[in-house]
Amino acid sequence: MNQSTITQSLFNTMSEWKQRCESEWSLQGAPMPGSLDWKSVFDARPLGRNLLKNPSPHGLSKDTPPPEPDLPEFPTRGPPRFQPDGDFSDWTTSLEVLPYDMSGIPEGAVVCELPQCSWFTMEQVVDLKAEGLWDELLDEFQPEILIQDWYEESQLHASIYQLQVKLLGADKSTVISEHSVNPSEDLSNYSHNWKEVSHVFSGYGPGVRYVHFQHRLKSQFMMEFYTTLFTGSSVMVRPTKTSS
Repeated sequence: MNQSTITQSLFNTMSEWKQRCESEWSLQGAPMPGSLDWKSVFDARPLGRNLLKNPSPHGLSKDTPPPEPDLPEFPTRGPPRFQPDGDFSDWTTSLEVLPYDMSGIPEGAVVCELPQCSWFTMEQVVDLKAEGLWDELLDEFQPEILIQDWYEESQLHASIYQLQVKLLGADKSTVISEHSVNPSEDLSNYSHNWKEVSHVFSGYGPGVRYVHFQHRLKSQFMMEFYTTLFTGSSVMVRPTKTSS
């Protein structure tokens, strides 16, 4: 087999993989340069899957109600703790212990015990090109980027959850688009379910190469430790053509 025959055979093979990608993800009309290794793109499957790693560190599912907190009848005092249990591999974590909330306490009152809260922060940066996406798709086609998260109605405080997601440029610092969520909880009625948070980035403009996903959940310690759980964090690129 001569060189030209081998080259033509490779071209045909790549063309077949390119067609498979186009058909699999409905990319008709999207820029699909012939220089890409389309078999590698197909194997990476960058579209329609969760690009976050370890999305449920507590081992829980949104399809099952969150566990009820363990409330012993006579709690025993233990050493203060502020970080929840879980396997947080693939996440960058940090902890902020908040000062005691003295509001509402009359001057001169003797207080034996006060709850102390903390924010536990978890973040990941998704490298879109490393996951199999390509420049032309991100810059020209601009597929939708879906963000989704589920957190527990823990009833600990009026503010127990915060989310910030940024679409970043190639330098990992230029913010091209961002979305933040800081909900207030209704503590007047007891509810203990998963609450969904979601957002769709579209028409975000050229240059996006990374997604910075960060959420914070509140914990509380007073005699015992109570936390706010989460599950099902997701960053997904959907093969949908944005409107101009």
